[in-house]
Amino acid sequence: MGFEPLCVSVNLSSRQFRSESLVNTVSSALADSGLEPRYLELELTESLLADNTEHAISLMHALKELGIALSIDDFDTGYSSLSYLKRFPIDCLKIDRSFITDIASNAKDAAIVEAISALAHNLGIGLVAEGVENINQAKLLEGYGCTEMQGYFYSEPIDANHLVSILNQLGSSTLSTKVAKLIH
Repeated sequence: MGFEPLCVSVNLSSRQFRSESLVNTVSSALADSGLEPRYLELELTESLLADNTEHAISLMHALKELGIALSIDDFDTGYSSLSYLKRFPIDCLKIDRSFITDIASNAKDAAIVEAISALAHNLGIGLVAEGVENINQAKLLEGYGCTEMQGYFYSEPIDANHLVSILNQLGSSTLSTKVAKLIH
């Protein structure tokens, strides 16, 4: 449609993650859609990774061989173990909205977000804050080094047809550049 490529993030359910055909399903979906693997990110919850760690590591490596990105969704709300961060081939951590909601007024939430941000940066992996609802949260997160944010401050969930009209309204500039300008 003439737009610059956008990353597509897909949450995996535990049933999908346990499926013997997951790697083949993802490979087929990429081939059928024509999406370059580097534009696909699969989001995994910590609980998915805790069940059978060795199988999860093997499966994640097989998915990474396809060229896709992997992120841990809702980080630090489930069965967190820092050993996951060195054992699993992940590209990104997503900070759960429960830590973002009161970040401006709750010193403990702010400290947790700052620590997760420092950890992600020191490990060389991406960081996304979920549930950003106002400019104050966005500016605080930016100050902690969080470069990617999502939430109602930027947009309510929209269907694919509405996304096309929004992209058309934004013109030739990249979506991330336009969104970044919202917080400055």
